Amino acid sequence: MSETTVANTLRRPRGPRKVASPPKSPKTVPDDEAVNAIDTSYLETLLGYNARRAALAVIGVFLERMAPFGLRPVDFSVLTLIAHNPGITSRQICAALDILPPNLVGMVRSLDQRGLIERRPHPSDRRAQGLHLSPSGKKLQKNAQSTATQLEADVASRLSAKELDTLKSLLHRVYAR
Repeated sequence: MSETTVANTLRRPRGPRKVASPPKSPKTVPDDEAVNAIDTSYLETLLGYNARRAALAVIGVFLERMAPFGLRPVDFSVLTLIAHNPGITSRQICAALDILPPNLVGMVRSLDQRGLIERRPHPSDRRAQGLHLSPSGKKLQKNAQSTATQLEADVASRLSAKELDTLKSLLHRVYAR
């Protein structure tokens, strides 16, 4: 393979390009109609496309509402795992969230520097440290969890409780090992 071919295969894939139907005339077709004329029917048959679109909708609201807490989705996930599993190790967090250890190191350091977590010796593994929430971490996580619960309800408001449970169950089956 040439260097160009290798470089092109290693690049992050781009999202689908949107191609609008040619307008009938610039003055008679508003932009909204041109967008509605885009044929996305095939993409809408794809699980990945639909999952990504749903994730983007949820993450957009999540980022907005978690900004006051200074939490990104992965930070929230790590804090929540620690809150619900006091003494959890970094290795366990990596496995649960499918995070590479080098990526978690910086997150844990940042949460520690913010005074949200504490590292304590692990009771059964002298090489490991258990992670615990500090008192301020507990307070922040509790408030963030309440916010996450409300934003999930808001984002999923067009679904019945049964539909939402079914959706989560089906999505879990797709990614669970």
